[in-house]
Amino acid sequence: PLIFHHEGLDERIFEHLNIWTRKPNLRGWQRIVNRIRNAKNSTTIAIVGKYTHLKDSYKSLHEALIHGGIANDCKVNLVYVDSEDVEKQGPEALLKGMKGVLVPGGFGTRGIEGKIKAARFAREKRIPYFGICLGMQIAVIEFAVNVVGLKGAYSTEFDRNTPHPVISLLTEWVDQNNQVQKRSADSDLGGTMRLGSCPCRLVPGTLAHQAYNKRLIHERHRHRYEFNNNYREPLAEAGLVFSGICPDGDLVEIIEVPQDRHPWFLGCQFHPEFKSRPMDPHPLFREFVKATLGNPGIRKGRKRRI
Repeated sequence: PLIFHHEGLDERIFEHLNIWTRKPNLRGWQRIVNRIRNAKNSTTIAIVGKYTHLKDSYKSLHEALIHGGIANDCKVNLVYVDSEDVEKQGPEALLKGMKGVLVPGGFGTRGIEGKIKAARFAREKRIPYFGICLGMQIAVIEFAVNVVGLKGAYSTEFDRNTPHPVISLLTEWVDQNNQVQKRSADSDLGGTMRLGSCPCRLVPGTLAHQAYNKRLIHERHRHRYEFNNNYREPLAEAGLVFSGICPDGDLVEIIEVPQDRHPWFLGCQFHPEFKSRPMDPHPLFREFVKATLGNPGIRKGRKRRI
């Protein structure tokens, strides 16, 4: 916008449309450019996915993380890590020294185990973790297996015969009377995708509530698989926090690891990157980047104050 103004594009548009307007107020853009060029802080975040050979697949995430950096006067360095490489080489080789780990949305079985390993690495090494859509489901699976001890816990997207379907299609675990249904091979047919804006109620005192500073939010969805509410009690007893619940169907939207166990570990079923803007960064991206500034990475032995 600043370059367009300097080159007189706005004046040409006014002339062409034969309209009049006041001199534009570009102070907001000037502040953004100044923060990007002269950021006081820096952080390095790994995006662990399977489309890293085509980085534009994560363009919205990339920009939302930059927005979070602007809010924290921070330069965000992004490292794209192929989840299949994590499977082969292990997370220590590829994620050591990262100040944050983000696992984005996706589908299909390829690279899933690498994403699960990345989530476990971030949880156990106390590295800030942000899971979006599938990234949230990955965090649930990892927690169910390695913390709760539910051997074989998985998503029915990847293993229809898993003994513990902690993630599944809504039609696989609940019917109209809120009773458990027997899973069937054709249960994934029909209108099972959740699309568009949905409400979510936040639990006071949680990371999500601190970020949004409100009780009711609306976020955009695009997914078919959900957290299986039949496993809410055992996971909660093991310490997982369900900080965001959709009142329409009592569906889990946000999960967290308590702050007394981890500095910042959060997963959301929706896609917050779609609502982030340079002058209005999304609260979750803002807080995730902020958390990484307090995390020196596991190569260093002490935390750096923000």
